Amino acid sequence: MAPTLRTPTERTCERCGREEVWDGDAGTWRLAETDGERAVGSPYCIHEWDINGSFVPFEDDHPATA
Repeated sequence: MAPTLRTPTERTCERCGREEVWDGDAGTWRLAETDGERAVGSPYCIHEWDINGSFVPFEDDHPATA
């Protein structure tokens, strides 16, 4: 059986703190809300998303055998 592709559902800019969540219905990223306020960050920031290699896009469908 083939591995399942997973996609990220949230991201944060490491420079300005802008937070976004994935809106699957619209197929786009939307601003996240924290305590009722939108996490906009800086409008002048060239966003550097928290992509560090820890997210594993493929999920193994079957357990490892010993």
